[in-house]
Amino acid sequence: MVRVGAHTSIAGGAYNAVTEQVEYEGNCGQIFSHSPQVWQDPNIDDEEAERFRELSEDNGVGPWVIHSSYLVNLCTPKADLREKSRDSMQKEVEAAAKLGIEYVNVHLGAHTGAGVDGGLDNAASVLDDLAIPDGVTVLVESDAGSGTKLGGDFEHLATVGERTDQDIEFCLDTAHAFAAGYDISSPEGVEETVAEFDDVVGLDRLACVHLNDSKHACGTNKDEHAHVGEGEIGEAGMRAFVNHDAVADVPFVLETPTENGKGFAWNIERVRELRDE
Repeated sequence: MVRVGAHTSIAGGAYNAVTEQVEYEGNCGQIFSHSPQVWQDPNIDDEEAERFRELSEDNGVGPWVIHSSYLVNLCTPKADLREKSRDSMQKEVEAAAKLGIEYVNVHLGAHTGAGVDGGLDNAASVLDDLAIPDGVTVLVESDAGSGTKLGGDFEHLATVGERTDQDIEFCLDTAHAFAAGYDISSPEGVEETVAEFDDVVGLDRLACVHLNDSKHACGTNKDEHAHVGEGEIGEAGMRAFVNHDAVADVPFVLETPTENGKGFAWNIERVRELRDE
């Protein structure tokens, strides 16, 4: 059975994210542990965490992913931002352990002048500084690659994986990969991209997919998501991707928009329609 779910809200308590997921008929998912736009501690109490774990188990929802704050920049050469990013990530992995969540997802960020190699070194160093609890894995996510942001090239992911001493894994965002120049709008393109990811990074380290269509053309480096099958990747590309053997057991997490009368429930159902099961 395909594992597909959405990014749901913890407003009013982390356990509400599970209830919302069930309403969408999702069976895995992603949350922010706090507002992603500010430096803030997760602040999840024991009772809240217990209810989250129990509801997830009772409803068969999992795995879950915590998405890190948008302010985190692993690649930064700036000491103060590095320290804040490290501290934020440390709190995220601890929150994940408390909630029984397997993964914490993070973007590499922007090197802002340090250069690609220097930025990747910085990212690996911050990851090395983390005390990651047992049962929690950090996922580095592919990026759309605009400006000095790293992660648009699969080589960036592989290099950080090689340079850090942590046992990290990876999250592939379909819209980001497409925006970064990996054309997955056809079955042939999907096959080529999956093969390249396997050759460069390794499919054995792909733990999650952010399954999003793209509002912009391939190679534009523009990160804006569309409904599954209704963007520039399109139905043919999304169908080929969700049915590829390489992702048969990888959870799909949706970050699709809510617009034109369609939201997460529609997109989750759409994935199941496209998947040959």
